Amino acid sequence: MKYSIAFAVATATVANAGYCSDAFEEFGNFFCPNAVKQIKYTGLDIAGKYRAVSQMTNAGECTFEDKDYSGPIAPFDEDLTLHFRGPLELKSVAVYTPSKGKRDLPKPHSKRHGHQHLHKKYHEHEAEKRGDNVVATIDGEVVSWVNNYFGPSTTAPEATSAVSAAAAAVSSVASAVKSAATSSSTSSASVAAGDFERIAYYSAEDQVADGLVFLGNLGDPAISGTWDTVWGSSLAYANEDGTKAAASPTVLKDGLIDDSTEIIIASDNECNGDCGTVRPGSVAYKGFEGANKVFLAEFSMPLSGKTGWNMDMPAFWMLNGAIPRTGQYTKCSCWEGDNSSPQEGGCGEADIIEILHTGDTKAKSTFHFAAGTGDSHYFDRPTNKTMKVAVVFQASSSTASIKVLDDDYDFSTSLTSDEVDDLVKDETTSSLFSLMSFAL
Repeated sequence: MKYSIAFAVATATVANAGYCSDAFEEFGNFFCPNAVKQIKYTGLDIAGKYRAVSQMTNAGECTFEDKDYSGPIAPFDEDLTLHFRGPLELKSVAVYTPSKGKRDLPKPHSKRHGHQHLHKKYHEHEAEKRGDNVVATIDGEVVSWVNNYFGPSTTAPEATSAVSAAAAAVSSVASAVKSAATSSSTSSASVAAGDFERIAYYSAEDQVADGLVFLGNLGDPAISGTWDTVWGSSLAYANEDGTKAAASPTVLKDGLIDDSTEIIIASDNECNGDCGTVRPGSVAYKGFEGANKVFLAEFSMPLSGKTGWNMDMPAFWMLNGAIPRTGQYTKCSCWEGDNSSPQEGGCGEADIIEILHTGDTKAKSTFHFAAGTGDSHYFDRPTNKTMKVAVVFQASSSTASIKVLDDDYDFSTSLTSDEVDDLVKDETTSSLFSLMSFAL
């Protein structure tokens, strides 16, 4: 998506420090002159509603129903999935939520083998790549379109033998057993009430993945998930490099995620009739929910030098988990609202670190929902070394904060409430801090 100051002001009537008077335009996007270390969004306590998918069928039917939301950070208190698009090297991820005073150990998963960005420009480009006419019933109305919503997979999955699938499953089980014996990501120590416990953790170096699963829009009926000519690829377990479906939860290997690849991280809590509407045949897991949550991630975004659609445009973003569980790259999801009133919009996307032009080194942040807005300040793209980033949703201040951390910041098994407050606290150097506010 391309944003201008005028567009942002129209969607959020604010007087924000994030809108600098000396912004310059580059490839249709506006930037302030200097990079920052923190972007903070305040005023998230705005009630609204979005169109939730009430039914989705393999025959192409999709119906919606209004869903109201309210609360200190709604709708971002609903479950969120993490999305990473290459070129990107993901080194570690940690997720924290408030402790109730007694620590439940994460399930030992790991050493498993191992964007929807829904941007208009993506759809326009994909239309050049395939022209299948699709007819579906959306909310009771028969509509047709040229199918350009198939995400990274534009063709039917290759036939996979039962032997290959079985071998992948055996490899995954053996890896999980090894992980259970070697993982150092869990602790039996108690976490005090009011502090935050680590509920999910990934280390590329150690090949540990506790409390989370790696997914992708890679559905293959012979392996995991599904695929058809109407909705395209569903969610599936991702293989170790995120390029194909796997038969079971698999750990992402330590290496470069390709420009054309998207990795999705969800919790390891599988849906069991409690996730709302889910696409039939899809792999389905809950994201990370709650009004207070902390996401830490370490990654680099090296320059690939590739050109063409979406090449050399890495991104880290979050989606309402209902979007990928139905159709991240289709018209059947809660991402897009009908906008018949100012408070009707999508169910929520948070772009954390996103490159908007091939080969650029300026990464922007934008929130998409009824009261969405974006910042003209930017983060420096970590091309030659890793970057550690904290994303904090805090109910007490109705705030979402994105902050670049020191290189030696430890993704420990717990965080005190004071440490979480420090992650939200304003960057002390004013020129490295940007404050945004949501309003209608």
